[in-house]
Amino acid sequence: MKRSNPVVEQSKAQLAALGKIESRTQFGGYALAVEKVVFAYINEDALYLRASEALQHYAAQRPMEPLIYRKRGLPVTLSYYKVDSQLWQDPDQLLRLSASSLRAAQDEAATRHVLIRLKDLPNLSLRMELMLHKVGISSVRLLCETGSRQSWLRLRTVNKDIGLKTLLALEGAILGHHEAALPVAVREELSAWYRETLRQHAAAERLRR
Repeated sequence: MKRSNPVVEQSKAQLAALGKIESRTQFGGYALAVEKVVFAYINEDALYLRASEALQHYAAQRPMEPLIYRKRGLPVTLSYYKVDSQLWQDPDQLLRLSASSLRAAQDEAATRHVLIRLKDLPNLSLRMELMLHKVGISSVRLLCETGSRQSWLRLRTVNKDIGLKTLLALEGAILGHHEAALPVAVREELSAWYRETLRQHAAAERLRR
């Protein structure tokens, strides 16, 4: 797994008032989240905040650089904007804008969880939605709260044939993109967990015999 870096730690320390900030590797950098709601990214040692009304007002006076990453060789612009040195030196303003980014992300997540069915997420079909319902995961919110690994373990109790592809599909659904577009680090981490889980299950099965 990709290790943390100084900008991750600096961001967590300076934005601690927002709540417990967690980081995970994504898009070759790090996603910052509070209670699993992503409000910022760190890419190439730079912090980017999610678009919000307050951030738009700030950017109207001081232009901000958008986050761009390459997907299959093509540049994709995300609605996240770079924190420059001047903003870093204004901790009150940075915290205010970060709080606005977090609120915007929370509002969007709440709306998405209510209006979107599981089958509408990337990688998931009606059949998968029915399987998830069968193991007690009946909404997008519950899927995100449960996480891909625990959701996969639950599914495996009713279908022993599911494999790594299903695990990756669940992770992609939670992150909001096709499983083929998962960052390499995430795929490697999930693949390692999958292999270890199968090994443990096989060992437990042998003991029961």
